[in-house]
Amino acid sequence: MEGKIPLIGEKFPEMVVVTTDGKKELPKDYKGKWLVLFSHPGDFTPVCTTEFVEFAKKYDDFKKINAELLGLSIDQVHAHIKWLEWIEENIGVEIKFPVIADSMGRVASKLGMVDPEKGSSTVRAVFVVDPEGTIRLILYYPSEVGRNINEVIRAVKALQIADKYHVAVPGNWPENSILGDKVIIPPASTYKDAMERKASDQEGFDWWFKVKEVNK
Repeated sequence: MEGKIPLIGEKFPEMVVVTTDGKKELPKDYKGKWLVLFSHPGDFTPVCTTEFVEFAKKYDDFKKINAELLGLSIDQVHAHIKWLEWIEENIGVEIKFPVIADSMGRVASKLGMVDPEKGSSTVRAVFVVDPEGTIRLILYYPSEVGRNINEVIRAVKALQIADKYHVAVPGNWPENSILGDKVIIPPASTYKDAMERKASDQEGFDWWFKVKEVNK
């Protein structure tokens, strides 16, 4: 149903979108990579401009972790192009990732990005889609609050660590005040496993709170 936010764990809806780099098939064209799709309320607006600059400056960091950026707003291609040109000419930062031109609001509606109280503009949404096309993380910010790009990078890294080592990642990782950069082993699923963990010298605080180090 259009307007319903897709849930974490669901497949990203298949669609063809028009971008500043031409047409793209989602999520097909990003198979094998992590996709960070983020929407912004509108071109030629101050907070959105600061976000695009920060995303652009961190683009190489995203690419290093096999992630690609894809912007979106309910603007036309020519508006996107002019705005990206303005950013490069006035701020000196080139936007090298594509931006979806969703002038009819079709994509935003399908992803539940439109705030009915804000007219037809999109909220500041972030969808993180894994290499198999599954939605793994969703962030929503109001129009008046810009996003922390470092947190988006941290979240993608955390998901990759969780997948690779079958662990959970603590708050503020990798700088958690209790665990530092250690990760959490999933809790025991049987009584026997719990008692074995309790008797073991494995690092942690209790049988349900065991931790370990991993290669990041």
